[in-house]
Amino acid sequence: MNKRSFYWLWSSQTMSNAADILYVTALTVLVLEGTESIVSTILVPFFRIFSQIISGFLAPLMLRKFRLPRLMLLSQGGQFALFAALVLYVQSAETNVPLAPVFAVVFAMSFLDGWTTPVRNALVPRLVGPDWLMRANGLISVSDQTVQFAGWGLSGMLVAFAGAPRTMLLACALYGAALLFTALIREPAGRRSADETESDEPRIQGEASSRREALLEGWSLIFRSVRLRTLTLIDSIDMLGGSVWVGAFTLLFVQQALGRGEEWWGFINASYFAGAVLGGLLVVALVGRLQKKLFLSMLAGILGYSALTIVYATTGIPLLALAIVLIMGPFAELSMVARRTLIQQSASEEDLPKVLSAQATLLNLVFCASLLGMARLAEVIGIVNLYLYAGVMSLLAFGIGFAMRGRFAAEIAPNRQED
Repeated sequence: MNKRSFYWLWSSQTMSNAADILYVTALTVLVLEGTESIVSTILVPFFRIFSQIISGFLAPLMLRKFRLPRLMLLSQGGQFALFAALVLYVQSAETNVPLAPVFAVVFAMSFLDGWTTPVRNALVPRLVGPDWLMRANGLISVSDQTVQFAGWGLSGMLVAFAGAPRTMLLACALYGAALLFTALIREPAGRRSADETESDEPRIQGEASSRREALLEGWSLIFRSVRLRTLTLIDSIDMLGGSVWVGAFTLLFVQQALGRGEEWWGFINASYFAGAVLGGLLVVALVGRLQKKLFLSMLAGILGYSALTIVYATTGIPLLALAIVLIMGPFAELSMVARRTLIQQSASEEDLPKVLSAQATLLNLVFCASLLGMARLAEVIGIVNLYLYAGVMSLLAFGIGFAMRGRFAAEIAPNRQED
């Protein structure tokens, strides 16, 4: 166990997430001012998600060549170098910045960033003991949600007062700090996978599995494990409804169902993130009790979240809607943290990075498909029914989990290494 390295990892991801929010906000404003086109601004998140899908699919090839801390350092270092180049480019152009190089850098940075989350989640079990795993996931979730809660509001203010180029300079400094913290991470030698060598050189070419087999290995591991199949299915179904909390849908609900303006859109978003932060803190505080019944904790979180989503869909009272999304946060966090911990416990340390890469690719694809489907569905059935649909999808995920609860009687997978 190496808690110091976990804290470096935690700090690195906090800095990187804050930088991501600043750079996306600044670039969106920069593109909108340069083109006055909504379609062009949509290309920023589109390129990010599309690039991460490709990156997640190809990640197993990188996992064969590099240890996890080295791969994360490569990802953070590449993002820092690319973004620094982009900042210099924007500063030199001053006005009428050509967008082709900007989108190319966004695509390249997102490709590198696609490795970060699965590598981070695979590193956590190696840096902390089993008794500390859920607490570590809770701490990371709290920082993620806190950055999201504060970041979007503050980034908008920074861009408004300092301008997009100066905001990008701050983001560049945060990427630099993330790179420094990442360089300090040390994976315990005893927790390295059996096929990892002490060298950072590429592994021997004559490995038994081909590149094609390596790309499909994570998917194969999920398919062969009932626990991983179940958790991945629950995640995917929950994601189909979860995209309903994207800004455009929440704004539409506020306007049509609650009869309020854009300021209430901000209130709803702030209340949701505040509830998520509160939920993360509660999970960390109650981790001793929750980890004894991890799967049941996940089911309780899903059930509470789905019930509150359905109630939210049927309310027309703005203050009640604020209270509902605030209470929803702890249930959503309980479900997410428990599910992440279960996945980490359901694969060996050697297999976990491959499994997480495959899951990240699948969930990004599901999210993209869900966004397109939800947009069409909102036009057909209306925004209120769209939120009812989201609640029912989460209820379906709960039903699948409840039916498969017998498979999770043992909280630690048989093939998982113990301290």
